Amino acid sequence: MTADIGTSVDGSGIGTLGAARKPQLDLTEADWLSSSQGVGDVQIAFVEGYIAMRDGRQPEGPVLVFTPAEWRAFVLGARDGEFDLT
Repeated sequence: MTADIGTSVDGSGIGTLGAARKPQLDLTEADWLSSSQGVGDVQIAFVEGYIAMRDGRQPEGPVLVFTPAEWRAFVLGARDGEFDLT
């Protein structure tokens, strides 16, 4: 499976967000890491300087790919409760 940077990918192909063409990542040999805390099974992999994230219960499903700056913003937002639904 490959992914464009800043895109969501599913088994049917590659989706593109934004006008700029970005490099593709080959995720077939990615070393996926899982957290032992929390609910769900989110997995991340560090590939070619980017961070890929997927649902470990559906490994063939969509993959989100972040630049290091995007990942940092996401993690800081999560820590600050930006994504809490309550």
